[in-house]
Amino acid sequence: MKIKILLTLLIITCFSGLVQAQNISLQCGATVDVLGKKLSGPQTIHVVDGRIAATPTGSTEVVDLSDHTCLPGLIDMHVHLTSESNPKAYLERFTLNTADYAFRAARYAKATLDAGFTTVRNLGDDGTITKSLRDAVRQGIVEGPRIFSAGKSLATTGGHADPSNGYRADLMGDPTPKEGVVNGAEDAAKAVRQRYKEGADLIKITATGGVLSTAKNGQNPQFTEAELAAIVRTANDYGFKVAAHAHGAEGMKRAIRAGVSSIEHGTLMDDEARKLMKKHGTYLVPTILAGEFVMNKAKIDGYFPEIVRPKAASIGPQLKSNFKRAVEAGVKIAFGTDSGVSAHGDNAQEFALMVAAGMSPMEAIRSATVHAADLLGASDDLGSLTVGKYGDIIAVQGNPLENISLLEKVSFVMQGGRIVEISK
Repeated sequence: MKIKILLTLLIITCFSGLVQAQNISLQCGATVDVLGKKLSGPQTIHVVDGRIAATPTGSTEVVDLSDHTCLPGLIDMHVHLTSESNPKAYLERFTLNTADYAFRAARYAKATLDAGFTTVRNLGDDGTITKSLRDAVRQGIVEGPRIFSAGKSLATTGGHADPSNGYRADLMGDPTPKEGVVNGAEDAAKAVRQRYKEGADLIKITATGGVLSTAKNGQNPQFTEAELAAIVRTANDYGFKVAAHAHGAEGMKRAIRAGVSSIEHGTLMDDEARKLMKKHGTYLVPTILAGEFVMNKAKIDGYFPEIVRPKAASIGPQLKSNFKRAVEAGVKIAFGTDSGVSAHGDNAQEFALMVAAGMSPMEAIRSATVHAADLLGASDDLGSLTVGKYGDIIAVQGNPLENISLLEKVSFVMQGGRIVEISK
């Protein structure tokens, strides 16, 4: 099947790269109305100067998607564009330069966009790579999703995001708030201000141990309540939301009480944590795909360091079962994959895992559109096919509400009014 492009300009250019036009009309066979929670019939969506418009203006190029279902561009709230899991990943910290990671990030960003994810939240890298990538995407220098970057994640000494974990003793050093390592409330405030100085869009903290860090405990709380309070208070002063990586229940409860906007993973969430999340309106970003990926790779000798392997082996089933309980309890869910653990471009595999764990297809799609936009604080611009919002639109052949896996085969992608992918 080939999407039919009307007007000569699009016919000539659509398969050679990015297509940009002032006015485009998409003739959709059906649309997923994420606000009305229904599948709507045929609709023509007009995009003028990068935003959805009520009517076309002037000369208009027409894209025939009459045998497709159109949806809002998808939003992944947890990615790591600077890396991708492989057996050499731990060694590469010593063999790759920052520029190497930057070039890889550009490639991963393109794969993510081509998969239909027009916006992502990048939750931690080794410096300001994704901030620079964010700016390059905005300027049209490279193709990629719209990026909200946290810059360097915040950790405590020896914590999940301490960049010197796993180094030999003479290389460990004593990372400072500039490197994202804090000890005490004063350090915590300084680290947030450093992210502001570097141009971050939000703050990411590692409230508990993690699976892939070279440390024994993957769930222990790693910030004091005073440190968490200082981070959130300072973040609020600077207009930042705070995302909290958390596997263990105690660490996530401290983070929720401190006022973070989201809990990432939530693997060992207990009833008290779920009640706190509902009380405070805290989102869960589940990342089931990452749990499945590391669980499977843990079976391969040598893929992970031995200190990581048992953590990776146990995490997958617990992520899925706790996600199911969170859905049943009415916790707010925003879509996220932790891509970079799994391969970039495979992000949409998360949808089938969410549905298999008990979420309806419509709510799974809403988690990657309406709810993700709300968590970003960007509902005026993103999340639905509404007049005035960005022309971020994707299309699949078939009905994703009947077969959610269709979202793994996106055949049309528009971002900000620019056509970036059309399948032959």
